[in-house]
Amino acid sequence: QVQLEESGGGLAQAGGSLRLSCAASGRTFSTSALGWFRQAPGKEREFVAAISGNGGTTKLADSVKGRFTISRDNAENTVLLQMNSLKPEDTAVYYCAAAAATALVQNGRINYWGQGTQVTVSS
Repeated sequence: QVQLEESGGGLAQAGGSLRLSCAASGRTFSTSALGWFRQAPGKEREFVAAISGNGGTTKLADSVKGRFTISRDNAENTVLLQMNSLKPEDTAVYYCAAAAATALVQNGRINYWGQGTQVTVSS
């Protein structure tokens, strides 16, 4: 069992930065792949980023490559999403997610979801 809670969302201007944090609890945290998804109004939830249990493998959606970075700190039971060069189209509710493997996160086969945090980017 893994429980996830996001924080760090808010309002940013285009070109600015935000950092999202996901605090996790549960005995399987360090072996779980983690990731971030987002859902904009009227759109389906989409994959953003994933990281393996040991942090050695990361995956990013093409739309955020070069702008977003995912990392994790297993000692602190957190996963971070650093978002730079934000665009208005990054506006969405961002969800933290956990699965058994990075590929499963990337394919949306999620075992646990957080409640989500709103990110709004103004032009």
